[in-house]
Amino acid sequence: MLFGQGGCDVALELQRQVKDFVLRNFLFTDDDKALANGDSLIRGGIVDSTGILELVGHLEQAFAIRIPPEDMTPANFDSIDAIGAYLARRLAT
Repeated sequence: MLFGQGGCDVALELQRQVKDFVLRNFLFTDDDKALANGDSLIRGGIVDSTGILELVGHLEQAFAIRIPPEDMTPANFDSIDAIGAYLARRLAT
């Protein structure tokens, strides 16, 4: 089981890894303040449909998971918080 006493730490680490990828590959910075975890990646113009596919490919490789097309929704991928929560659910099973 992924979550237990250190579950919060794991979730925060997942968010950090995703945020680092987004900052480097879409905003071309390493400034953590350039993006808040709750900011909309789609409405903010940070990622488009091609960017979502790039992000999904990275997540599948980095976390050794398969993300089915039906999971590729704004509810799961519109913010660092949403992506972190999605990964936590996927990795917990």
